[in-house]
Order: sequence, then structure tokens, then C-alpha cells
Amino acid sequence: MIENLNDIDADVVFIKNIDNVVPDKLKDITVKWKQIIAGVLVTMQQKAFDYLHLLDSGEYNHSKLEEIIRFLQRDLCCRKSDINKLEDADLVIYLKKELNRPMRVCGVVKNVGEPGGGPFLTYNQDGTVSLQILESSQIDKSNEAYMKMFTEGTHFNPVDLVCGLKDYKGNAFNLPDYVDRTTGFISSKSKNGKDLKALELPGYGMVQ
Repeated sequence: MIENLNDIDADVVFIKNIDNVVPDKLKDITVKWKQIIAGVLVTMQQKAFDYLHLLDSGEYNHSKLEEIIRFLQRDLCCRKSDINKLEDADLVIYLKKELNRPMRVCGVVKNVGEPGGGPFLTYNQDGTVSLQILESSQIDKSNEAYMKMFTEGTHFNPVDLVCGLKDYKGNAFNLPDYVDRTTGFISSKSKNGKDLKALELPGYGMVQ
């Protein structure tokens, strides 16, 4: 999907799982919630863009950098354990890297036991923590603690999302650059009664 999405020339793209297409009588509420998640995306994007322009200008102080860190941590759920050890110059590089990336907002619903993924904070190999949608196939089922956390997740991802595809200068991101190649997994599927195995590559990391 990433390659197909990468070919689209648009600022914002909506994605919905074909399994969740609703009849006409339910479309009004669907449109309402699409507008809401799009509003969240645009709000978060604009704030990130404003901070990026500020960092480019050089007209900031340490207090402003701390404000940007709070935005990353509280609003975007992106954390770095050793961030307090960074000098301001290195901190600016880190902040630009985290802010200048594709962004997505995922709609979620209350978990009522349906199969599928959900939103979780993940620990990444570079020492950062970020919010991602995890599928059951990505969980080590031999680890009871991990399985307990997954099954007790409060929300479920119905695959209804909106994606921002351009940066703060209006340039399109090259989305394959943002795929975490270490998170591929094999899932079990079926077609026409035949069991299949599929290699899945999770998409680029963004706000969820």
C-alpha cells in the first residue's frame, strides 16, 4: 500500500478498510468522524509545521525547545529516554527529524473482542518510544505478559485513517523511507477456502 500511496499527489488522503464500508443510512455519522480525525491531523500538522519554521529561523531559546519537546511527548506520544542529555544543537536536529515526517491519525473504537490490531506505545530500536498500531501477528505469543497487554488493550483499530503526505515546505514525502523494515511479519489469511500466509510490512510511523 505504501508504494500506491506514494504515487498519489495530495496533501491529505483518507484510507478505509473495505470490510468497514457502511450502508447509506450510516454514512452521515461516518462522514462526521472522518471530519473529526481530519481536523486532528490538520491541527497537529500545522503545529508541527510552525515549530519547524521556527527551528529553521534560528529565533528560538531553550524554553521554546522545551515547549516543542512537550508537544512531541504529550500530543504525538514520541519520547526519547536520553533527551535531557542532548545539547541544544543536537536537540534541534532530533526535533526536526521527529517533526518533519509523514503523519497519520487513526480512528479507533472500543475493544469488544474483535480480531485485529490496536494502538500501543512501542519501544523502538533507536531508543525512542512511539505510538503505533500493532497487529496480533507482531506479538510474541509465548510471552504471557505481552499477550496480556495485547488482549487487555482498550481500543481496536477499524482501519479508518487519514494521512498527511507533504512536509512543511509543501514537498511530498517519499513514504518508503519511513517504513520500519525490522517490523515485517507473516500473517495467516484465507482466500476461496484456501489457507494463505502473507508477508506484511507495517506502514510508516505517524501520529495515531
